[in-house]
Amino acid sequence: MQLTAKLIQVLPLQTGAGKNGQWKKQDIIVETETTYPKKICVSVWGDKIDASQLQTGNQLKIDFDVESREYNGRWYTDVKAWKIELAAPASVSAAGTTPAPTEMGIQEEDDLPF
Repeated sequence: MQLTAKLIQVLPLQTGAGKNGQWKKQDIIVETETTYPKKICVSVWGDKIDASQLQTGNQLKIDFDVESREYNGRWYTDVKAWKIELAAPASVSAAGTTPAPTEMGIQEEDDLPF
């Protein structure tokens, strides 16, 4: 599955050692930009973590898998990213970037018949 969302929070890096060696996991909180925005916690594991992309405000394109597991009669769901790309950098407001209105409201002439 794929999702494009704005990064709103980076949680602390988690590390540890397991039977397969050292591991690291970074949880991030993203927010969809739809009519009804949703916040989603996405887990990024191991070498998929790129700190340069994980800047608050960045627009990210995230490829992920959703997996649920049962433990002691309760179900837990994980959203695990397997690829993250920068969709758009954090927007920086720049003064004067809006186009100036044409003089006296007269638009440039074009070839349209209407």
